[in-house]
Amino acid sequence: MSPGRGTSGEVDTLVIGAGQAGLVMSYWLTHHGAEHVLLERRSTLGGAWLDRWDSFYLNTPNFALSLPGSPYEGHDPDGFISRDAAVEFFRNYAGRVAAPVQLETEVTRVARDGDRLTVESNQGTWSARHVVLANGAFQEPRVPAAARTIPQHVLQLHSHDYRNPQQLPAGAVLVVGTGQSGGQITEDLLAAGREVHLSVAMCPEAPRRYRGQDVFHWILQVNLHGPEHGINGLMVDHLPSPAARFACNPLLSGNDGGHGIHLRDLGRRGVRLHGHLEAADDGDLVFTDDLPQRLAMVEAGFGQRLKLMADAYIAAAGINAPEPEAPPPDAWLPSTSGSRLSLEAENVTSVIWATGYRLDNSILDMPVLDEWNYPRHTRGVTEVPGLYAVGLPWLTRHFSAALPGVGPDAEFIAEHIADGRAQG
Repeated sequence: MSPGRGTSGEVDTLVIGAGQAGLVMSYWLTHHGAEHVLLERRSTLGGAWLDRWDSFYLNTPNFALSLPGSPYEGHDPDGFISRDAAVEFFRNYAGRVAAPVQLETEVTRVARDGDRLTVESNQGTWSARHVVLANGAFQEPRVPAAARTIPQHVLQLHSHDYRNPQQLPAGAVLVVGTGQSGGQITEDLLAAGREVHLSVAMCPEAPRRYRGQDVFHWILQVNLHGPEHGINGLMVDHLPSPAARFACNPLLSGNDGGHGIHLRDLGRRGVRLHGHLEAADDGDLVFTDDLPQRLAMVEAGFGQRLKLMADAYIAAAGINAPEPEAPPPDAWLPSTSGSRLSLEAENVTSVIWATGYRLDNSILDMPVLDEWNYPRHTRGVTEVPGLYAVGLPWLTRHFSAALPGVGPDAEFIAEHIADGRAQG
């Protein structure tokens, strides 16, 4: 691996990004004998895991830490690893597969030039027959327009920049969003004794374990083997719309041995739950007045989709699994709930936007992106000859951006590149 200041010029294949998708792509390119270089903008390996907060643990169990050429061989398959352990895991993997990474190389433009692709960067210009976009799904923090209405004296951070409660001023904290980041950061703040307000989104809750297994086990099996049994709901062709590629994942945590996050439980522990944050108005935060309906929809989400597919897969595959257990009814609601909250009266001094990311493929100087900045493609092969994409949500299936899903997509792309080299 180069520490940067590497050599530009001509190469068969360039991979943009050396996170998990780029490293797996490198494994398969090497397997097929394809000359390639990985360009990584950071000064060190670790990918997007470097951007997680100090107490972060992966949400996927250790059994999912199985990458091409490196199966999981640990002694705690149902455990979870910390942020720092995840970073070290990927650095070690890069060494095992001898990934040819050039660090500190930020790509600024990719354009078609005849039958090749030109890639411009802060370290020079490359000419490549093939370019693989492996720059991840967590590209540009998404902050809603409501942020512009928050008074300037209130500190605002996206979850991308949150590290620990100590970086926040004294006072109450508003967390906006209840995807995995919002739920986990709320728990982190609670553990530090902070007063927390939480604006509830529509991300579904889910049990950490279901029918005798971690719920991710069933998600993984339906992704990999569901189509063999006629269960295709987690394949991209069965999405209700292209926008559904960006729906949030179930509200789970890998902390403390792994658990599901139940919003009503957070409320009982002292978190002040609110509806959707619309804006700040004359020193007041304004929320939608629909918290009971939101909580009901959040709790129903798992039963309406993932549970049905897991149950159908278990039945179709003839798996002997425990019968499903219905969650106990829970009608708890806060004793006081309104649509307005005074920043001054409640001493809210910080807002953390746990509102996800948007794709940023502005480096592509070619008409290949749809209205969501997602490359138009078939199984990662884009409409532009020689340009590929890997590691994006729902590239081919639900978990294409997750550890076990990157490998099959990268293998297909590497085979496509190898076939093209053999023919030309």
